[in-house]
Amino acid sequence: MTGGCVTDDGTPGFAVYLHWPYCEQICPYCDFNVRLNRAVDDRAWQDALQTSLRQFGARSGQRTLTSLYFGGGTPSLMPPALVASVIDQCRRIWRVDGPIEITLEANPTDAERSRFEDFRAAGVNRLSLGVQSFDDEALRFLGRNHGAAEARDALDAALSVFGNVSFDMIYALPDETPAAWRRALRAGVSHGAPHLSLYQLTIEAGTAFARAVERAAWSPPDNDAAAELYDVTQEETARAGLPAYEVSNHARAGARSRHNLTYWRGGDYVGVGPGAHGRLTIDGRRYAIETIRSPKDWLSAATSDADRATTFTPLSDDDAFTEKVAMGLRSVEGVRPTPSEWSWIEPRARMLEGDGLLMIEPERIVATAHGRRVLNAVTAALLV
Repeated sequence: MTGGCVTDDGTPGFAVYLHWPYCEQICPYCDFNVRLNRAVDDRAWQDALQTSLRQFGARSGQRTLTSLYFGGGTPSLMPPALVASVIDQCRRIWRVDGPIEITLEANPTDAERSRFEDFRAAGVNRLSLGVQSFDDEALRFLGRNHGAAEARDALDAALSVFGNVSFDMIYALPDETPAAWRRALRAGVSHGAPHLSLYQLTIEAGTAFARAVERAAWSPPDNDAAAELYDVTQEETARAGLPAYEVSNHARAGARSRHNLTYWRGGDYVGVGPGAHGRLTIDGRRYAIETIRSPKDWLSAATSDADRATTFTPLSDDDAFTEKVAMGLRSVEGVRPTPSEWSWIEPRARMLEGDGLLMIEPERIVATAHGRRVLNAVTAALLV
């Protein structure tokens, strides 16, 4: 293990994702289900979360829990006591065999950094820090409510409290050069975190950035420029001992995110909270789970009519396989098709292998480094 990381046993696992929708401010690139942080009734949230967790416990049956992830939004705005109650509830509902990975997302502000010890005491053992950049000008452009010095201090503090820490950075900003991104990335990895997530800036419909691009206030890098920055990302992380194990995620040996591996391995997970999603296999049938997006409506439904708060939609075999391929090819572990699945995709897989985009092994198919660079096209060609 690395810095308190939970050992990965190689199985898909079973995970719980909890969505806390509130933020101090809405970032201009964000299209997640988030709301500005207003007066929050902690007791009402605790009741709703516990009721929803019990509902999922009844639906899922007895499972062995491998990870719990508090995402958002900004879940570090949650009272630590509420976080502790969710952790305790999950341990009562599902079987726990040994340590499980419990991650909480946080922003690197002074106010939140002071709470790290409280979250650790509540049971959190992994922190995911939304740094996004270590440059003040870039942080202002991204609409973040922290500065570069705060980010550096918070990352060091998180490492001292948790050890098992991940942080996010965003690249492919307007006019960003490979040299500038290389410097920024080296500054980030110098802190010694065992895991980092590096995302290309994407312009999502309905966001402030989408409106800015529409009115030609600025333009994102073109595909060739973005690809060059992606290549720098792979070079620098490999050089630092943090190779990619998924398109956007990098880790030292033993520090891969157990929770994210559940997604990429096609495991079952439940999503709790407004706008949360999940996948659950019941009696051999895989279901897509989706909850009401409005926090107000979800709170009301979760406590008064739990069935109304969450929809369970059965996936067709084709839809389930499409998800399996799309998620699995993101990871260096690839996809393990069944014999019938392989018979369907083999001709296209062989063609992509010949193009240097896929590797075909006895029991799995894996995207090559070049294939992950153009993964959307590879996935589309395989599933056509």
